[in-house]
Amino acid sequence: MVTLALYNLKGGVGKTAGCVNMAYLAAAEGYKVLVWDLDPQGAASFYFKTKPGTKNNESKKLLDHGIELSEAIRSTEFELINIIPADLSARHADVQLNDMKQGKKRIKNLLSGLKGSYDYVFLDCPPGLSVLHEAVFNAADALVMPTIPTTLSMRSYDMVKSFLKDNDLDTQPICYFSMADLRKTLHNDTLEAYYSNKDFLKNYIPYLSDVEKMGTHHAPLMEFANSGYAAQCYRDAWKELQKHL
Repeated sequence: MVTLALYNLKGGVGKTAGCVNMAYLAAAEGYKVLVWDLDPQGAASFYFKTKPGTKNNESKKLLDHGIELSEAIRSTEFELINIIPADLSARHADVQLNDMKQGKKRIKNLLSGLKGSYDYVFLDCPPGLSVLHEAVFNAADALVMPTIPTTLSMRSYDMVKSFLKDNDLDTQPICYFSMADLRKTLHNDTLEAYYSNKDFLKNYIPYLSDVEKMGTHHAPLMEFANSGYAAQCYRDAWKELQKHL
């Protein structure tokens, strides 16, 4: 079982779009997939048209032993994709994990019971750098970091790299450029400058309206624009990511 965390210190960089589309592509190859929506906004849950169960505050209860992991897993309309949907109680995760003995290992310990049940687990993470994210770093085999080719986004990448090094975390960062607009000189220059950086995929995701339409369709790109350029870019990035793994 491979655990991939779609993560960035910054928000609005395409984490959820990457998580949903790559999970879909993995399932299309016949792999059993679990998506865990850790963001209280619940965007991944929204795209997969899935809501939490009837119990209140399931996201909170899952972390503090109130319910078992199996109770939180929901099916989606795609046969090989299950999801742990988020609710607003996910906003308490930092406080919960900080107060919990071995809180930084809580997500890893929960996922350990799923080995043999899934081939890939995708963690859709909220932005930031907190106790929750340290728990994610401990659980993930790789941090998949969509990154906009701008100055502040590259600064965020440098900060995350420093944090991993300073805290002796050996989680592998695998970055790809997202929302790239080749009409902009800065985007072109950044893509060229980082082309040979081993942390970055060669394939990138362009800034295209099809990606934004995922919200309108409540679906991965391949369900409504499979022949489009954006869908092909995600397929290329996913294939390259698999080679890195």
